[in-house]
Amino acid sequence: NPACPRSLYSYQPRPAIALAVHTPQIAVTYLPLACTGATITEGLFGSQRARECAITRNGLNCLGTVDPQIADLREALAAAERRQPGRQLDLVLLSVGANDINFSGLVADVILEQGTERALAQRSGVIGTVEEARATLKRDLPRGFAKLRQALKPLVGGDLARVVYVSYANPALADGAPCPGGRAGFDIHPSFNADPARLAEVADFVQSEFLPQLKNLALCSGGVLCGDRSRDRMTFVDSHQAAFAGHGFCARAETDPPFDRQCFSAAGDSFVSDIVAAASNPLTCGQAASDFRAYAPRARWVRDANDSYFAAMTYPQAQKAPNQPGDIHDATWGVLSAVYGGAIHPTAEGHATMADAALPAVMAVLGLGGAETAVTTEPLAPPAVER
Repeated sequence: NPACPRSLYSYQPRPAIALAVHTPQIAVTYLPLACTGATITEGLFGSQRARECAITRNGLNCLGTVDPQIADLREALAAAERRQPGRQLDLVLLSVGANDINFSGLVADVILEQGTERALAQRSGVIGTVEEARATLKRDLPRGFAKLRQALKPLVGGDLARVVYVSYANPALADGAPCPGGRAGFDIHPSFNADPARLAEVADFVQSEFLPQLKNLALCSGGVLCGDRSRDRMTFVDSHQAAFAGHGFCARAETDPPFDRQCFSAAGDSFVSDIVAAASNPLTCGQAASDFRAYAPRARWVRDANDSYFAAMTYPQAQKAPNQPGDIHDATWGVLSAVYGGAIHPTAEGHATMADAALPAVMAVLGLGGAETAVTTEPLAPPAVER
C-alpha cells in the first residue's frame, strides 16, 4: 500500500490471523485502515498526504491524499449493516500519539549533525525538539484523545474497552540503557551522526513522560478526565515494552546476520569514502547491497537508518511542496528519506513481539478465553501407491 504504506508484517494483521487460527469456529473479518504518519487530526479525522506514489504500467500514480480513517470505518460499517443487519464492530486496534508529538522531528534532531542539511531541516520545520513535543503532550494530545473517544464510542457499542490500544516501545534502549549514539547504523549518509546528548534526552522523554502519558490517556488515569471512566477506559497493551528494552536500534549480537556483522561497522565506517570507487562497490566489506536481508532475525528490533535505506529507499512524497526534494540528488532527499522512510520504527520481529502482547488482550475482550491452545501432531500417512 504505497499511499500509507501498510505492511503485512506490521503488528495489526497478526492478531487477526492468530485469532482465526486459534478459534477456527469463528469467521474473522479484518479491515486495515492504519496509515504511516497518521495523527489524530490528519489521518484519523482528516485526510493526510499520501506517503509514496504507486508504480503502475503507466508510470507513477500519485493519489495525493488518503481518506480519513474514521470516515472509512463508518462507511465500512454502514455497508456491512446494509448487507447483514445487526452486524457490529467487535474490536478496534489503535496505536496513535507518536506522530502527534512529531516523533520523526525528534529523530531528525538526534541524527542530523551541524551543517547544511541540519540548517535546511531546521528552516523547513523537519526538526522537532523535546520542548515542543512536551507541550503537545500536555495540551493538544489530551484534547485529541477526548475527541477520539467521542468518535469511537458509538462504533463499539458505547464500551471503549473494545478499543485495544497497543503502545509502541522505547526504540533507543539496549540492555535497559539508552543507546550511546554515534555513526554506527547511521553512516549511510554523511550528515548523520546520532548525537549522544540529544539521544539521551529523547530516550528519557519517551520513557519517563511520553509512554506513561499515553497509558494515562488510554486508561483515564493520572489526572486524565473522562466522562464515564467505567466505559471510557480503553484496553491498554504494553507488556512488550520490557522485551524491547534489550533490542533498541543499537543492539548487536553474535547471532546477527553475517552481512550485518561484516558490513555494518560499529565504528561507523561501513562505506567507501572515495566517490569514484564507491560508484561500483560502495561497501568496505566488499559485499553487494543486495545481500542485506531485511527480515532476518537480529538483536535490534528497531530499524536504524542503514536498515531503512537498504530495505526501502523511500522517496518522501508526503512532504509539502516547499520541503519536497526535487530528485534523489537533492541534499534534503537523504535526510527526509531516513526520517520518513522507516528508520527508528519496529522491524518485523519487533512487530511480531507487539502482536504477541496484543493477542491475549484481543482474546479477552472478545470473550474467547486464553490464547494458548493445545497443538497435536501426528505423522502423515504413507502415500498411496497405484497399482
